[in-house]
Amino acid sequence: MRTDINNWVTLNVPEVCTIYSKIPVTWCIAGGWALDLYVGKQSREHDDVDLIILREEQLTTFQYLSKDWTLYKAENGKLDRWEEGEFLAVTNDIWVSKDSNSPWAFQIMLIDSNHDSWIYGREKSIRRPMADIIAKTKEGIPYLKPEIQLLYKGGSLKIREKDHNDFLNVLPLLEPQSKEWLKASLQTQFPEGHVWMEYIENNN
Repeated sequence: MRTDINNWVTLNVPEVCTIYSKIPVTWCIAGGWALDLYVGKQSREHDDVDLIILREEQLTTFQYLSKDWTLYKAENGKLDRWEEGEFLAVTNDIWVSKDSNSPWAFQIMLIDSNHDSWIYGREKSIRRPMADIIAKTKEGIPYLKPEIQLLYKGGSLKIREKDHNDFLNVLPLLEPQSKEWLKASLQTQFPEGHVWMEYIENNN
């Protein structure tokens, strides 16, 4: 088990893309970087680079990455080695470093899917065709569509300041249908209301 959670020397987006372009799985950049790739410029400092893969393709990812990297599963505040052949049924977060003494380099998020649909883990009735969750920059970098990334940011129990700022930065640039999808999804997850609703309604 490792406890050095702040020991990050993160790779940049092109470096992560170079690594993953050789792995035959569905993947894309996520987190704050996904929003910046949509906007077309870096809006703030980022602590790390996150990417998303399908849970069902995790063992292929392990097979390729474990040749050069050490992988840890982050769960319940602990970081334990991800062992070969171990299928992670509930863990959603993988931290990657060169070896057990090296800084963390990037982070992998596992997402669920059913046939050809992405499933939102916090509210499983929210789904979307897999073909409609990833966009690409003109350079070909795949990233999670902004309305979906904002749902992840706004759907946590406590919205961090940086996530709220990301929302305010990206909202005016969203397509109308993306705003409507985000609004509908937040209403589904939070039928009692959500702090972002008024912002979305006032930005139409």
